[in-house]
Amino acid sequence: VMTQPNNHKTKAYQVYRTWGKRCTYVEFLTTEADPEIPTIVSPTKEEYGQIWGKTKFGFKTAYEKYYNKVDWVMKADDDTYVIVENLRYLLSSYNHSDPIWFGCEFKVIVKDGYMSGGAGYVLSKEALRRFAEISLPNATLCKQDDTGAEDAEMGFCLTNVGVRSVDARDNFGRFRFLPFTPENHLLQREWNYQDFWYFHNIKYPENPGMHCCSDLAISFHYVSPEMMVLLEYLIYHLRPYGLKTESIDDAPTKNRLNSSIIIE
Repeated sequence: VMTQPNNHKTKAYQVYRTWGKRCTYVEFLTTEADPEIPTIVSPTKEEYGQIWGKTKFGFKTAYEKYYNKVDWVMKADDDTYVIVENLRYLLSSYNHSDPIWFGCEFKVIVKDGYMSGGAGYVLSKEALRRFAEISLPNATLCKQDDTGAEDAEMGFCLTNVGVRSVDARDNFGRFRFLPFTPENHLLQREWNYQDFWYFHNIKYPENPGMHCCSDLAISFHYVSPEMMVLLEYLIYHLRPYGLKTESIDDAPTKNRLNSSIIIE
């Protein structure tokens, strides 16, 4: 989880208390150690323009520490909220030995697209290996200095070693990795014009209203510490008594392995 020392006691701590505890392993990528949270201390400068360097160091360390322990590695921000169970369900339909990655895919900058950093993205074991062993050490495949947009640079580095992006939408074509808050996606209040950059950048169109987001959504971004607590309550504690979900949906939400099949 990408964070910084100024955010440890607010955003990072809240991640650790909520969705972070559901991960098999969770570490916070920062520039200062903190006894209250597990940290990976990056030698890079704590500057926005150095995030690519910090990201590279994080994935290299994850490869060195966890390659023989995990099948998938996710990068998220300290203002990302993740429903870990839904992530595990998505990944259950795929093989970690395939060079693949998942997220909210943008179709700009990188020829084959790249994943939004804020919504979080997931690399398979093989994708992580190719990044750490082949792409990262090679200046012709992966940017060596620490500057640049981390998500786009990761797209270049992975594409150059044959890592494929996977359409993570559900069987209704609804997004599961979401780069804004639930309110932003549901109401699209700030997006009431088609020139909004998000509409131009996303690879697949986003449905309006309640159909924007999957019932098995995996992540939201720009989530404040207070909203993180609210989501924790609404998702894991609030239950309408006697509600049968099958009475709401005409068909169940599922993974969609054949990208050509979307239920209308």
